[in-house]
Amino acid sequence: MSRTEQSDNVAPTPATVQRNPDSMGKKLQLYSIGLLLLGLVTTTRAQQTIFNVSSSDITKEGKVLAQEQLEIQDMIRSTTTVSYGLSKDWEVGLNLYNLDFTRQKPHFIRNDTTTSIPFAPLLLVNAQKAFNLSQTFKIGIGGQGGLNLSSGRSQAVYFAYANLAASLIEEHYKLAVGSYNGNSRFLGDGPHTGIQAAVDAGLWYHKVHLLADWLSGSHQLGQLSVGVEVFLGEHLPVAVGWQRSNQDGSQGLILQVTYTPQ
Repeated sequence: MSRTEQSDNVAPTPATVQRNPDSMGKKLQLYSIGLLLLGLVTTTRAQQTIFNVSSSDITKEGKVLAQEQLEIQDMIRSTTTVSYGLSKDWEVGLNLYNLDFTRQKPHFIRNDTTTSIPFAPLLLVNAQKAFNLSQTFKIGIGGQGGLNLSSGRSQAVYFAYANLAASLIEEHYKLAVGSYNGNSRFLGDGPHTGIQAAVDAGLWYHKVHLLADWLSGSHQLGQLSVGVEVFLGEHLPVAVGWQRSNQDGSQGLILQVTYTPQ
């Protein structure tokens, strides 16, 4: 069952689905554009993901990173991340998650009642801390938490993780493996705890990279993502990938643009 089919099974109450793109749609577009521009107009580097799993790279102190991701199936899901680097291997930032648009009877989805799909949209604060074990290995602990944007009652959502990350051959190859925990409002129905893994292989370093990550679980975030990242400029990698859901085997396209100044 695709994501759109799942969302269509949700009772179309005013609290769950907003079908007026002239009101809710315009507001959500402004939120998304505003967060993305915030990252692009600042001197930047963030809690960056391979696709859906954090790379556990920490934003350099005083820098900001912006990342925009679109997951495209019958439903288009936008995820925007902006983070700011602090001292002592800390970073903090903001996320606009689950800005969901369905192309069947086109409208933005607002879900604040059912966990058959994740709540949407979400405005979150992110944070991450790295603990360096050696020049090769480090531990990254982080997550994001906040509220769903709702005209009614907003509720808390969260996702947290811990990764063991490795950088090999002068950081040309990066690996991360760890565990996560989140609530059903963030993940959707399914297990709240699972494992995650990711790889970033710089086959032609800072030119062409192979990316892949995987989250376990039968919830909506549980999926395999595989793709290729091409650097349009030194600080502007663009990734295109394929996703497959653990839950029902549905497949889709993923596009990701990241701005990462050194």
